Amino acid sequence: MKRLALVLMAGDLRHFAARAAGGMLAATAKKMSAMTSTQTSNQAAARRIAAFVRPQDFSARTAYRPPAAYYRRINTPLGVLLTSVGLAPRDAVTLEVRGRTSGKPRRTPVLRTRCRGDDYLVSLAGESQWVRNVRAAGGRAVIRRRTAHPVHLVEVPAGERPEVISAYLRRGVERSGSKSAAQQARYYFGMNPDPSPEEIRQAAQFYPVFRIVPDGG
Repeated sequence: MKRLALVLMAGDLRHFAARAAGGMLAATAKKMSAMTSTQTSNQAAARRIAAFVRPQDFSARTAYRPPAAYYRRINTPLGVLLTSVGLAPRDAVTLEVRGRTSGKPRRTPVLRTRCRGDDYLVSLAGESQWVRNVRAAGGRAVIRRRTAHPVHLVEVPAGERPEVISAYLRRGVERSGSKSAAQQARYYFGMNPDPSPEEIRQAAQFYPVFRIVPDGG
């Protein structure tokens, strides 16, 4: 009887050992699955962060290249705020123009480019909303950086745009360094960091440019 009891106990122990081992395996598998899920989530988050950090892609050769929704939601209010308090880069300003449909003031953060003694705005998105609003408003607009400056925006003919775009690219190197400027050339204009005049001429037709004329100037 004692021997039988020992055999039964041994059987129970093997049973419990098997259950324990199975539980350990299941727990390990669950942990590994959670780790894999976490790793996948981290990779997805990293991809989203990378997409957010790199410049918005405006390089397509189409009439209008609307920015991504996340870019509009974050860049517009943040850019307007930073230029309003003077914390944005020196070339950054907020363009305010009356909406062609709503009639309400529309604000857009943009970069001002200096070329041959004048200031210009380059529309990276092409036939963007602010470009259409400026045309509808007859060029009347306000440039804001801490204070408001009423201006008249004069559209530049396509044949004169390349010089301004070249100045934009050069200013990018001065403002952000060669590495960042190379990214801007690629993502904003679809060009290498040192494009030929012909490359700039071909791209210029897709980038409306306006000269800033101060009121009374």
